[in-house]
Amino acid sequence: MSKKTVKQIIDSGNDYVIAVKANQPHLYNQIQKNIKLSLPTTTNTTRERVSHRLTQRRVCVFNNLNHISSDWVGLKSVIRVERVGTRAGKPDQETAYYISSLTIPASDFAQGIRGHWGVENRLHWVKHVVFDEDSAQMVDGYAAANFSIIRSFVINLLPHNGFDSLTRAIRHCAHDIKLLFSFLE
Repeated sequence: MSKKTVKQIIDSGNDYVIAVKANQPHLYNQIQKNIKLSLPTTTNTTRERVSHRLTQRRVCVFNNLNHISSDWVGLKSVIRVERVGTRAGKPDQETAYYISSLTIPASDFAQGIRGHWGVENRLHWVKHVVFDEDSAQMVDGYAAANFSIIRSFVINLLPHNGFDSLTRAIRHCAHDIKLLFSFLE
């Protein structure tokens, strides 16, 4: 995300919550320094057990932005999300950082960020893994965009027609054109 894009978001009357990764070293380092020298304004901790996975998420919001460049238009909060837990019995830990033009409690950021990952897991991950979208070699015109739309349509259509597994649905329907068209009736 660029400073120019953030300015366009604010100028259009909207707000932003943007993930900051290590590939943005200047801002990433500013955030690291800011967090070390500040106390969170608000904190939210949740624990979750899903299948064989136990996760604790701690979301901290920092509104003291003394060490962050003022070039980030509208910036009001820095958010740190720490995920600690186990996956398949092995320790798992991850820390993510976000910047935002909002000043809301950590619980609200936690809900929004978690909701975003829900979309990521339900749609984008499926497109990448089940449909192997990254390997599709379509470079002419709008082919890649059109096929992405078709994949999204299929991801929504198959569960609507009673399939609980996209992989099994694809195997079951792939060569049965009449069955596929019956879903549209």
